[in-house]
Amino acid sequence: MTRKSPNRSKARSLGRPETRAERNIRWIEEFCRIPEGRDVGKPVRLRPWQRDEIRKIYDNPAGTRRAILSFGRKNAKTTLSAFLLLLHLCGPEARPNSQLFSAAQSRDQAALLFALAAKIVRMSPDLLGVVTPRDTAKQLYCSDLGTLYRALSAEASTAYGLSPVFIVHDELGQVKGPRSELYEALETATGAQDSPLSIIISTQAPTDSDLLSLLIDDAMAGHDPRVTVSLYTAPQEDDPFVEATIRKANPAFGDFLNATEVLAMAADAKRMPSRESEYRNLVLNQRVEAASPFVSRALWQSCGADPLSIEDVEVYGGLDLSAVNDLTALVLIGKVSGVWQVHPTFWLPRDGLADKSRTDRVPYDLWERQGQLCTAPGRSIDYEFVASILREQCRALDIRKIAFDRWNFKHLKPWLLQAGFTEDEIAERFVEFGQGFQSMSPALRDLESEILNGRIAHGNHPVLAMCAANAVVQTDPSGNRKLAKNKSSGRIDGMVALTMAMGAAPSEDESAPRPFITFL
Repeated sequence: MTRKSPNRSKARSLGRPETRAERNIRWIEEFCRIPEGRDVGKPVRLRPWQRDEIRKIYDNPAGTRRAILSFGRKNAKTTLSAFLLLLHLCGPEARPNSQLFSAAQSRDQAALLFALAAKIVRMSPDLLGVVTPRDTAKQLYCSDLGTLYRALSAEASTAYGLSPVFIVHDELGQVKGPRSELYEALETATGAQDSPLSIIISTQAPTDSDLLSLLIDDAMAGHDPRVTVSLYTAPQEDDPFVEATIRKANPAFGDFLNATEVLAMAADAKRMPSRESEYRNLVLNQRVEAASPFVSRALWQSCGADPLSIEDVEVYGGLDLSAVNDLTALVLIGKVSGVWQVHPTFWLPRDGLADKSRTDRVPYDLWERQGQLCTAPGRSIDYEFVASILREQCRALDIRKIAFDRWNFKHLKPWLLQAGFTEDEIAERFVEFGQGFQSMSPALRDLESEILNGRIAHGNHPVLAMCAANAVVQTDPSGNRKLAKNKSSGRIDGMVALTMAMGAAPSEDESAPRPFITFL
């Protein structure tokens, strides 16, 4: 497609040749149509911020390998992706016989980009003359050039054996954890291509450990000049409900993003706190769990000072003994200068650790290499191994109480005896801690109070931070609370152990001791 455009003379009038980005902008505005909305069918007129993004991608002196664009919902992310896709399918960026793909986490999401691109093609006589939509297969084919676009989803059986030159990763923020098989399959398949290009357009992922967050943070650090990033997000400290804050995450606000509707969402979130997290993530494009966690990310990080030594103070602990092949957590706390110093230890079986990392979408293998996660020999957590660690800790520290869930303790007790604990010592130091509302609610209240007042120091331990981000609270009709593993998005063992440790510690009001059942 080589029709001339009046925009070309504009660049020449400035006394310089047309840049690659200007050529692409001109092509989009000449051949593409708005696929839906109030201006459906009209020629595209890219907004200044959209033009800036195209310039950042195509006029990058280093040559762009990956471009990340992240902003709030309904800013026409998918429509912009469709324009870029058509540029590479049948426009000036097209390469003969090349393969193009879009990747999404679900079939429905994958179908959205195809549907928009197909609408653009059908509304433009010029495009429809060279591009054939294949609705059933979710494909677009340009026979003149031999270029083929396919929409893929993570639900597809395989994405291997492909050779893409252009990829759109649509809403990559939906990937939980640091890995996506579809993302990795497509990105590693570009090796045979010269100057492949990947476009990631998405709202932010909820947590720092999610794939999109890792990619954004790495790009923001500037390690690779071939990676560009544009992050439209509202700062955490700004008032989340005012227009000025909303505009920072939504470049289309008041244009094709309905300002009245967005302000109504802000009012709903302000009136109903249960909707605030979702509003912050999807509208303000902040890294916030859509499901409200027990403690917000910002509040948790505010207590991230490195913990001091607890060798010379009274120590209390919580032990969450999970299934033998699952995450086991021991959290010890001691108060120094009025602040609880938090020292967690986590175990997983060494065998199959990489597989478990992929299954849980959590970098257990990386944390092990960094010394943040201990591994026990074999394919299961040997309670003999845990008992020996507990014996060493009790010799080194003044541990007064360790709270535990009775579920697996009967299997641990024989190994405690073998490790050198006496019956009296076990009865004195190890206290049963129920996982229901009665025991959990007062401990959670105390932990929440200490966090709110900045009286804990956890050093931003990554495994504990993961558990904190996943922890969701369940409330009974009387307002009592407990941590609910079945309602949480991932493992929360570390937060359970921390809560039990706080419950084992003496309360400020010594006249109201906590109810415990001593193990006999």
